[in-house]
Amino acid sequence: MSYFVYVIGSIKNTKVTTYVGYTKNLKNRLLAHNTGKGAKFTKGRKWKVLYSEKYDTKNEAQTREYYVKKNRKLRDLIKANL
Repeated sequence: MSYFVYVIGSIKNTKVTTYVGYTKNLKNRLLAHNTGKGAKFTKGRKWKVLYSEKYDTKNEAQTREYYVKKNRKLRDLIKANL
């Protein structure tokens, strides 16, 4: 089974906000975020996938998610491509 680490972004008042997560099904997870059923932080915004990576194990995905969440420079680089 594959897991995805993803970065989603939303623009509000010219400010870009990003969120990092991991999931088994990227399409369904994005739908959950956009319908208010995802993480509490993501409610009330329209999100789009800015970046994703595929991993074979849940542990690999969780490790990478943690790294991306903590690495502001990487998230800023991803935001710059929005």
